[in-house]
Amino acid sequence: MTVLMVSGTGTEIGKTVVTSAVAAAALAAGLSVAVLKPAQTGVGPDEPGDAAEVGRLAGSDVTTAELARYPEPLAPDTAARRSGLPTVSPERIAEAARELALSHDLVLVEGAGGLLVRFDESGHTLADAARLLGAPVLIVAPAGLGTLNSTALTAEALRARGLNSPGVVIGSWPAEPDLASRCNLADLPSVSSLPLLGMVPAGAGTLPPTAFRTSAPGWLAAALHGTWSAPAG
Repeated sequence: MTVLMVSGTGTEIGKTVVTSAVAAAALAAGLSVAVLKPAQTGVGPDEPGDAAEVGRLAGSDVTTAELARYPEPLAPDTAARRSGLPTVSPERIAEAARELALSHDLVLVEGAGGLLVRFDESGHTLADAARLLGAPVLIVAPAGLGTLNSTALTAEALRARGLNSPGVVIGSWPAEPDLASRCNLADLPSVSSLPLLGMVPAGAGTLPPTAFRTSAPGWLAAALHGTWSAPAG
């Protein structure tokens, strides 16, 4: 996995924190890591974006890059159109990821919201960039009610496009999970036909960076350079 795309089943579900955890675990395993954010929305020109947050949590050894930034918190295509700024094509995303891959063992490409969010006026998505790269797509999903449907749809969309996924990571596992969340641990692999590869605790992004880096491998499975194992039953 020289390049790994990271996509959520929606927005605000912990995608950036999961990307940070994967980066931290890979660094702890001795890999060199780069993180690419193709389109950052909802952030001003002098504010830190998602790539900077990954660098803060995972450490300064991570190379971070951002291709475009739009001030309004909207889908990249809509945000670009409203701001009058250029959109980001899948070709540009793929080119930037390939360039980073020349000097890094792992390149993480963090999408915007869900898999089929539009990046440009032609309707291209993160899936189109993944296809150009031949890269797998890690799915980040919420823990609770409704996640089975959105995760199954995302997995189905990947398969329909001939794309692979290593599995699913729960982006924000609650300290006191409700019945739906507990049941979803067993049901997510069943409905998605993909393994569960980790559970990042809710609030992990508020940990001191040193504690985050130390803890990250314990939240992720071996496929993501961690030590976590899915709970039995």
